[in-house]
Amino acid sequence: MTTRFSDRVRVTRPWPLELRPYVHSYDGYRVAAATAYRVRLVPRGRAVVVINLGEPFAQVFRLRETGPAVRVVGSLVAGLEDGPRMCDHPGGQEAIRLELTPLGAYRLFGVPMRELTNTVVELGDVLGPGAGELVERMSATGDWSRRFDLLDAALLARLDRGPEPSPEVVHAWRLLMRSGGTIPVARIAAEVGWSHGHLVRRFTHQVGLTPKTSARVLRFHRSVELLSRQWTDLSELAATCGFYDQAHLNREFRALADVTPSGMATARRVEGAHEL
Repeated sequence: MTTRFSDRVRVTRPWPLELRPYVHSYDGYRVAAATAYRVRLVPRGRAVVVINLGEPFAQVFRLRETGPAVRVVGSLVAGLEDGPRMCDHPGGQEAIRLELTPLGAYRLFGVPMRELTNTVVELGDVLGPGAGELVERMSATGDWSRRFDLLDAALLARLDRGPEPSPEVVHAWRLLMRSGGTIPVARIAAEVGWSHGHLVRRFTHQVGLTPKTSARVLRFHRSVELLSRQWTDLSELAATCGFYDQAHLNREFRALADVTPSGMATARRVEGAHEL
């Protein structure tokens, strides 16, 4: 399906059934305007892959960090985050963007997810030298269906070779998702039959964040989604999403996105990011 906006075109199609437990979203897009822009990525509890078919991001950096910005010369992989990240692009972007569940990323990438936490790396650093050839073949055709075919084949091939997440970690993540991050970690450990320490180690290895931090991110993400639906009563929003009170909600938005809930509510959403 192709959707046209004033400044961009988005192309989507269903991904194969075999990938549906691992892929959360999947679309291609083209931004016509060759004007530089900046967007902010906020924690969502997902890993992200951006396959650049045109100009790559000029720089990617974490807010409030003093280290150098990441210069991404091609396509990128971003692990799970517990804070905001900025992306600068020179304009005229054409790309395919995937959001993966943490355990889907663990299986498809075949690396400990804690190695990618709060990190952005080149696609080839995770997928190996074949990533460059894949991107070249996708760039060489302007046909979006053919691009998706190539991507599906590459992902399915990795799925066959990837590590299986532990059933206990799968169950722990499902409990967190279903509760919106409100279930106590002690209850999760009891449900899966592991000690707290063992749960934290195995969960962090396969998901990238600890269960406690994952719960925090999922509560935040749920509140962002509700705000996007014009939820205006912040006290009620805080109670619904498991925050102690509105002050707690405000602190978490500052810590995880460096913006107030009201500021987030009015931000324009662009391809999984926010123009703030």
